[in-house]
Amino acid sequence: MEHLKSYQEANKERYLEELMDLLRIPSVSADSNYDADVLKTADFIKNKLIEAGAENVEVCETAGFPIVYADKIIDPNLPTVCVYGHYDVQPADPVELWDSGPFDPIIKKTAIHPEGAIFARGACDDKGQMYMHVKAFENMVKNDALPCNVKFMIEGEEEVGSPSLGPFIREHADKFACDVVLVSDTGMIANDVPSICTGLRGLSYVEVEVVGPNRDLHSGIYGGAVANPANVLAKMIASLHDENGHITVDGFYDAVENVSDEERAAMNKAPFSLEEYKEHLDIDAVDGEKGYTTLERGSIRPTLDVNGIWSGYIGEGAKTVLPSKANAKISMRLVPNQDSETVTELFKTHFQKIAPPSVKVTVTPHHGGEPVVTPTTGIAYKAADKAYEKTFGKRAIPQRSGGSIPIVAMFEEVLGVKTILMGFGLNSDAIHSPNEHYGLFNYYKGIETIPYFYQYFTELSAK
Repeated sequence: MEHLKSYQEANKERYLEELMDLLRIPSVSADSNYDADVLKTADFIKNKLIEAGAENVEVCETAGFPIVYADKIIDPNLPTVCVYGHYDVQPADPVELWDSGPFDPIIKKTAIHPEGAIFARGACDDKGQMYMHVKAFENMVKNDALPCNVKFMIEGEEEVGSPSLGPFIREHADKFACDVVLVSDTGMIANDVPSICTGLRGLSYVEVEVVGPNRDLHSGIYGGAVANPANVLAKMIASLHDENGHITVDGFYDAVENVSDEERAAMNKAPFSLEEYKEHLDIDAVDGEKGYTTLERGSIRPTLDVNGIWSGYIGEGAKTVLPSKANAKISMRLVPNQDSETVTELFKTHFQKIAPPSVKVTVTPHHGGEPVVTPTTGIAYKAADKAYEKTFGKRAIPQRSGGSIPIVAMFEEVLGVKTILMGFGLNSDAIHSPNEHYGLFNYYKGIETIPYFYQYFTELSAK
């Protein structure tokens, strides 16, 4: 594998330019105005996989956006690694908070990325991390160094809950049969502290609507006499947490996993500075569930957060109305043993119960996913650990993530295999936010590290 370094070095500028071209395509799956761009991105990935040496490359139609499939089967008796990634991105809003165009990638040096970072929507989540795998694959194929079979599964709906992926894989399970699914859609602790994600929180995402009078009313004539849906919604949302940061939804904690004191102690040994954390976010204090550290709150505890809220007049100037309705989008991050459908129903029942008779409440579920924990004793974890140690010079730290990748649990259910989460991003990369970025160090280090995973996974599988 050592000879791959010279090939990567000789092609690193091309690898960067290809990624920049990919980032210029606004593949926003949540907004139908970008449908053509999402499809264009699928074709881009298809063509680059062909150039990299993949076979049986196709853009597979689904009920939504397509899945790009490719493979390279060198020997059916060898292990098969299936690479998952996604080519769609979050909306860029609020665009005015970007320092540069979200789809006009530029490279800037930062304190965390002194060698430079690519600023663009999707740079880290997940185009940059997904494209590492395409280039690592190219390195191995062009140098006759591919040690096992490889399949690619690159979808275009992850940012909207992957509604088409599950049905497609269930229908074509044989097509994606493998020994492990390899994903880079998570992060690591720091550029000098590699880590492997060993757990993901699940997700329940809902939208609520509170309706009062049959039209917007004059706030002077009707104010004080008719319930204001915006005021009511604010009170209802405020009641969803108590003074200790506990979620008040009836039955919410019934199935929550109680993590052992030993695991909690080990988790809190990870390098972490609370002062640097607050400074990076420009906040004076942290907040959350009483009795848990910041690291624990962001990984092993469930959450309930408002993701968006709107009502009444929000344009320039003043308009004195008592709004007819108020809306909010709410996400709940779930931990092992919680079930997304059960939690959604618990929330719906609770939210309707606490509504006063002066308003009507509707709760509309959107998408969800199940929490997952991956073992640190399996072949895939050991291979990933050895790969990080090879390129970083130190072993990786196991760490649970607060994020959600709902399809990981589905892979285990349908394909019967575990997923290994080899992320190279950082929490500071501002994914889902303005000025998202991805370090050049991280991009190239991922391309360098991934082939070692293939090597060690193949070797350990043979034992």
